[in-house]
Amino acid sequence: MFRGIYDWTLNLAAHRHARWGLATVAFAESSVFPIPPDVALIPMVLAKRDQAWVYALWTTIASVIGGAFGYAIGYFLYDSIGAHILQLYGYQDKFESFASRYNEYGVWIVLIAGLTPFPYKVITIASGLTALNFPVFMAASLVARGIRFFAVCGLLWAFGPPIKDFIERYFGLISIAFIVLLIGGFVAIKWLF
Repeated sequence: MFRGIYDWTLNLAAHRHARWGLATVAFAESSVFPIPPDVALIPMVLAKRDQAWVYALWTTIASVIGGAFGYAIGYFLYDSIGAHILQLYGYQDKFESFASRYNEYGVWIVLIAGLTPFPYKVITIASGLTALNFPVFMAASLVARGIRFFAVCGLLWAFGPPIKDFIERYFGLISIAFIVLLIGGFVAIKWLF
């Protein structure tokens, strides 16, 4: 299944609207979508290494804007939308105690979540719900997401052909590792909150 997505994404990179597709995934992942944009970003950079920095910029900007949308869900729509999203992912029960302590370490939480495979949407909604200072939230999101996506693109740009060969040779193992990390992020949230 993932091999088909990988091949499809490599082909998508040649499409004239590829950046918009990548931006849509990055935006959605920061507020509601469970799959990180790296799934689209990595194959696209491998297909067009000369566009690595453009893809990093588009992903960063779309992710931060999506984070602002997640913040708005928490701030304005928690009762009607945000609570349902948190309940869908199984975080509602422990969320209340978490929210009361959130602002004390909020900027660090946003930075750490923005750099890791930790489900970022939970942090964006929590930031809105707890009314974390919005400019601080946006600055931390921009720094964290920028470092993450530019680092990924920089590594792929620098080591493109060997990494592409490695990915294609060990795609099955890499897919399993990705799934383990993704599930591990959700389990970590459940355990931490």
